[in-house]
Amino acid sequence: MTTDDPKKIVVLISGRGSNLLAIVRAMEKEKWRARVVAVISSTPDANGLAIAAAAGISSETINVAHFPDRVSYDAALREAIDCYAPDLLLLAGFMRILTDEFVNHYAGRMINIHPSLLPAFTGTRTHQRALDAGVRVHGATVHFVTPQLDAGPVIAQAVVPVLPDDTEEMLAHRVLEQEHILYPRVVRWFVEDKVKMENGRAVLSTTINCPADFLLGVAS
Repeated sequence: MTTDDPKKIVVLISGRGSNLLAIVRAMEKEKWRARVVAVISSTPDANGLAIAAAAGISSETINVAHFPDRVSYDAALREAIDCYAPDLLLLAGFMRILTDEFVNHYAGRMINIHPSLLPAFTGTRTHQRALDAGVRVHGATVHFVTPQLDAGPVIAQAVVPVLPDDTEEMLAHRVLEQEHILYPRVVRWFVEDKVKMENGRAVLSTTINCPADFLLGVAS
């Protein structure tokens, strides 16, 4: 691959694929020098597979139900991914805890989006936990993936106010709207070599332009 070649992206999903769709649409509209070369699902009934098919993207399922443990699953997943030689691996609603060996293999080129302002509310049920905690702001975080769950270097965050009458569903909807803005923006920065992981930190170019309500990692 030369510096002029489009960057190759593989996206891992487990469900609806709404962030996948947001990324594909932004890529087409903004003419990134990148392409999603494959979508891989952990479940055969993920709606994101239909999104991939509609976009003409190769897809496959590595069904978690067919493997006895995380080690064997991750080995099969890694083999499938490496067939595409991706420059970037995206987790987009991929509901699996990955082994350290798998994560380290893609160090610096695997990114995830999490529905909270990390380090707050790691794991699942983030929106209800935010409401239960009585926080005034919530949001989404895009970060590099490291072996410790939801603890990788933060690239950028989108902040959403928590309103007095919010339900879990209402808050989740507003956070998801911001995810669909935040994740494509960060992926484009990676494609344009404006973000990287260095010495355990996310380092961003000072040329990055982003909305005022985004919180950024470290500027280079």
